[in-house]
Amino acid sequence: MATWAIGDVHGCYRSLRRLLARRAFGPRDRLWFVGDLVNRGPRSLETLRFVADLGARATVVLGNHDVHFLAVAAGAAKPRPQDTLERLLAAPDLDRLAADLRGRPLLVSEGGTVLVHAGLLSPWTVSDAGRRARRAERSLRDPDLARPYLEAYRPRKSSDALPRGADPGVLETIRVMTLVRTVAADGTALYGYTGPLAERPAGSFGWFDAPGRRSARARIVCGHWAALGLLVRDDVIALDTGCAWSRAWGGALTAIRLDDLRIEQVDNLD
Repeated sequence: MATWAIGDVHGCYRSLRRLLARRAFGPRDRLWFVGDLVNRGPRSLETLRFVADLGARATVVLGNHDVHFLAVAAGAAKPRPQDTLERLLAAPDLDRLAADLRGRPLLVSEGGTVLVHAGLLSPWTVSDAGRRARRAERSLRDPDLARPYLEAYRPRKSSDALPRGADPGVLETIRVMTLVRTVAADGTALYGYTGPLAERPAGSFGWFDAPGRRSARARIVCGHWAALGLLVRDDVIALDTGCAWSRAWGGALTAIRLDDLRIEQVDNLD
């Protein structure tokens, strides 16, 4: 029984099914999804139904598009012009699918490998990140606590006020684990840049290259950064190859078998 990590699906259901039909995948293999199951691609509804029906075989961490969907479904945010969530939001089983996704973690750690959608800050050890994730997950799963985080998880400008009822540490955890790409030299998260690593703003680092990163001994599996593409190193495996995005950013769905680093990839079929 192998464990496969799979990059950002983004509602590319046909691509996912074609990928999993490859002979390399066994019927009992575990599937670790790096988040962003929904949005941008055309079949978020089918994707969520399929992954939910996988049961314990599937491990999923929340990505920023998943959190955005949960915010829209809860009335805490409005759909954006580029969203492709209409069929999902109108589905008769919307509540079941939203509840399944809302129960997913922000971070999973197992045997020296960490699964997270975007990344971690350099001062955080894996243990620190796990504790922060559990606290944030409890807030997201409780309807009475979740709303301020669903409203404000995406930072707009540095002067944004902390939403009433929100814990700053919880909000930081949600933002970092679902949105971070680059950081400052002091480890502060920087948001907004989406381009290639080589063209990042002066003085910034990819979060995985931050000086003194305390999680560097773990193998962190992530997605989120389509312009980064496939990156396989001892300390980080990045799997967002732009399945629902421009072919300049890959236009493919990628999986890697964590036991031996075998890579399987399909072009976007959606």
